[in-house]
Amino acid sequence: MNTTLLQRGLRLWNALTTALDGAQPLAALAARAYLAQVFFLSGLTKLRDWDTTLLLFTEEYRVPLLSPGVAAVMGTAGELVLPMMLLLGLAGRFAALGLSVVNVVAVLSLSEIAPAALQQHITWGVLLAALALYGVGRWSVDCAWLKPRVNGWLTLQASR
Repeated sequence: MNTTLLQRGLRLWNALTTALDGAQPLAALAARAYLAQVFFLSGLTKLRDWDTTLLLFTEEYRVPLLSPGVAAVMGTAGELVLPMMLLLGLAGRFAALGLSVVNVVAVLSLSEIAPAALQQHITWGVLLAALALYGVGRWSVDCAWLKPRVNGWLTLQASR
């Protein structure tokens, strides 16, 4: 009796973990889409009103080691290019790490940040860290196109 109950429990657990494993590509894609939207829209906002963007980087955002103009260009470019790479899963881990830098610099460059805004940045940081650590998933250019070619090239180089 106890063995049968244990076997049923183990079968149920196995079915659950198999279903969760199957959902990983969708979860990674959802995280990539969410993060891409957040950062891309922020970049578009900066681009739409460049004078205000330059003013903010001069007066409010204190980016260390960079002039306000350079910081504005780099931040805006990062918020426009890296999210597209992340969404496609093209050099996805690089894009996740790059957006992590953008995220950290955004938090550090503000002299005061509201608790709710800080919480959002932490959430984005955790999602970006997960994508950087675990990869961007099977539904990505990296997995579908890039990884097989790199592995083939490495195999070819090793055989020489």
